[in-house]
Amino acid sequence: MKILITGICGFVGSTLAVSLLEAVPGVVLYGLDNFIRPGSEENRQRLQQRGVKLFHGDIRCASDFEALPDVDWVIDAAANPSVLAGIDGQTSSRQLVEHNLLGTVNILEYCKRHHAGFILISTSRVYSIGPLAEVEIEINEKAFRLKEGQALPLGISVAGVAESFSTTPPISLYGSSKLASEVLALEYGDTFGFPVWINRCGVLAGAGQFGRPDQGIFAFWINAWLRRRPLTYIGFGGNGYQVRDCLHPRDLVPLLCKQMAAVGGIQRVMNFGGGTNQAMSLAELSFWCRERYGEHHVSANLEMRRFDIPWMVMDASLAKETWGWAPQTTLQEILTEIALHAEQHPSWLELSGLL
Repeated sequence: MKILITGICGFVGSTLAVSLLEAVPGVVLYGLDNFIRPGSEENRQRLQQRGVKLFHGDIRCASDFEALPDVDWVIDAAANPSVLAGIDGQTSSRQLVEHNLLGTVNILEYCKRHHAGFILISTSRVYSIGPLAEVEIEINEKAFRLKEGQALPLGISVAGVAESFSTTPPISLYGSSKLASEVLALEYGDTFGFPVWINRCGVLAGAGQFGRPDQGIFAFWINAWLRRRPLTYIGFGGNGYQVRDCLHPRDLVPLLCKQMAAVGGIQRVMNFGGGTNQAMSLAELSFWCRERYGEHHVSANLEMRRFDIPWMVMDASLAKETWGWAPQTTLQEILTEIALHAEQHPSWLELSGLL
């Protein structure tokens, strides 16, 4: 089997590549990356040493696909993954759309020409912000949870947000670009007869993630705590009670193998996340860091940002019913893995382009 991974030198792409090499005997991997992300060069040598053929190219440029070989599948892990992208004054809204939507179009055209299957690594951020922000929450020790006894919107429960939850805008420029990519991918696959899978993932985290507060929050928080860098709870009373679930990208590999071997009759859009068992607030993450590294002050900023939500946990019960899939790496294992990497790489935040 021959597989092309776009964004292969990012955290998700490189993790999937290494895990696929270990899981699929005889697999041939190709990678496409523009290497503009700070830290991506760190993964180039590691992948080349494992026999991955890397191509320097940009998914926004259609001609960069002309030199790529035929493959059986494309896994799209290339994206600007920040919900603040295009509105933070540091990034361009046009570039965001070019990366996340125009890039998808170019990949789909490549799949059409070579009749290659397509797997999109999508996001929980395709779900509507309004209903998520309006759900009643309460404090449970140092974390938000859904308030008991309330009438909840369709598609949300104590188990998390399911595929039936609303995707009506606003969902952020990032979320809308990924949702549009999902729709286009499904249309291309149906029109031109190649298989498409849409995997909506919760927060992805693990060792080697480039730690930034808008993208790799778990890696950023642990690295910053260890180095005694400034940390801030933003919004929601400045207590850090907002909750996200966590998933290691290597736990997607058994699923990807099943998807690449599957035939029709299976729902093409599905959630994959850590769920309630792997959900944590920033305040709870701070407690974990304090236990490992000692005291560190976290400041508070009460200002609410436009796309912030208090509680987001992915309900992956459909994935379990359909694929027999469940996360294999526990939250504690993920945090420990990040911490060990942080201890071994004292300049990781600088390498990530943050400082």
